[in-house]
Amino acid sequence: MIGVPLGLLAANASEWLIHKYVLHGAGKKKGSFWAFHWHEHHRESRRHGMRDPHYARPVLGLHSQGKEAAVLLAGAAAVAPLFPIAPFFVGTLWYSALNYYRVHKRSHEDPRWAREHLTWHYDHHMGPKQDANWCVTRPWFDHLMGTRVPYAFTERERRDIERRERRAADRALRPSKTPPPVPKAA
Repeated sequence: MIGVPLGLLAANASEWLIHKYVLHGAGKKKGSFWAFHWHEHHRESRRHGMRDPHYARPVLGLHSQGKEAAVLLAGAAAVAPLFPIAPFFVGTLWYSALNYYRVHKRSHEDPRWAREHLTWHYDHHMGPKQDANWCVTRPWFDHLMGTRVPYAFTERERRDIERRERRAADRALRPSKTPPPVPKAA
């Protein structure tokens, strides 16, 4: 039974390490297999207030969600040979992979839910410091490694929301740069 807590710790450590060093390390380099994370997922999340509209696509495909699912499946397959000797550990890792995909997807389909229930992940995408808050399912390793930087429900977030709302209102009041269509002569 010690495999369950060890599996949860190993899964959370993996989230932290992979997110920090692979997805934000190699992922910031255009042309890298991992570039989908920074150049697609982060861009869309920032543009749409945490929502990533690409999660509406089918999971199979060479896009950020398809690659995310493929990496999780590859990780699950990689630990499968350990199942006969550490079934609780491996079972917990498999659960953790499924849970990761489930909560990550939901957080980007329902930003309000993410802000309330996965605050640390919301902070990762919406806060001023996107190179922090590496954990998705639980913030354990962010706390342990000193990379947990709160943003949601802070004064800074309140000011940022007010600024975005003012900008949106200003844009709505500006006259269109496109001239109105000229009516055709009869």
